[in-house]
Amino acid sequence: MSIGSAAAPFTQEPVPGEADLVARAVAGDAAAVTEVVRLLQDPLYRLALRMTGRPPDAEDATQEILLRVLDKLSTWRAEARLLTWAYRIGVNHLLNLRRRSPQERAQLSLDEFATDLRDGLAEQDHRGPEATLLTREVRLTCSQAMLQCLSRDERVAFVLSEVFEFDSSAAAWILGTTPVAYRKRLQRAKKRLGDFLNSTCGLANPKAACRCARRVDKAVELGRVDPRRPAYATHSITPGGRTAAAAEQQMIGLHDAAAVLRAHPDYAAPEARRDVVAALLDSGRFPMLEPPRD
Repeated sequence: MSIGSAAAPFTQEPVPGEADLVARAVAGDAAAVTEVVRLLQDPLYRLALRMTGRPPDAEDATQEILLRVLDKLSTWRAEARLLTWAYRIGVNHLLNLRRRSPQERAQLSLDEFATDLRDGLAEQDHRGPEATLLTREVRLTCSQAMLQCLSRDERVAFVLSEVFEFDSSAAAWILGTTPVAYRKRLQRAKKRLGDFLNSTCGLANPKAACRCARRVDKAVELGRVDPRRPAYATHSITPGGRTAAAAEQQMIGLHDAAAVLRAHPDYAAPEARRDVVAALLDSGRFPMLEPPRD
């Protein structure tokens, strides 16, 4: 998969101070480089997590994307906001990742996933001191798995629109396609996920059979949820960002299928990875901030 040049022109209102920040970073100002990484790392991690499905894979992808962004920073011409431009680089990387998620390796379809969810549903909700936490973990894990059942093209279209709330012009620019082509791809993804959720998920449709609280025991048995170390429900978040509980309340208030997939907290990239990126930049092995020579 590759990203070409978008057929339609696209511009965004600049973020105040962004051009100056980038200019200082390209000139080798270490504090400016650190600020660029700080601004981009968490949003890029959230994109990578929704595309790869697993935190360790998202961490690796985010590190690689950040290095690519910094390597190309001198080519940024403010045709889009810095984060939008970074998403374009990130999406190109994520669409071409050789590593595949477990669902991708198994070529699991939404129909097969629905059958899997019906197997092992308990008669009653899971009970115990960690019931709320584990039920939330099942919901977050399940919604990640749903996305992995889509093709990467469909997944990224849905994520850009329904999770990151880009309009079709911005999303088409990120993907290097036309708004019309993007909307067709998005419509296909939304229909597939909407049909699945409305037929299967009790959060999206009260008449559907599956309930997160009744999947806890089976999810633990299969190793999809670790009750000692939940991957999503206790994940670190961006300072001031939405918690898992707050995201869940927003989802409950919206009552639609897209809200189920949107209602993740504002995950923060692990601090250790930020330190790794800083160490790589300090190593002298990556002359990524040198301006282009004439």
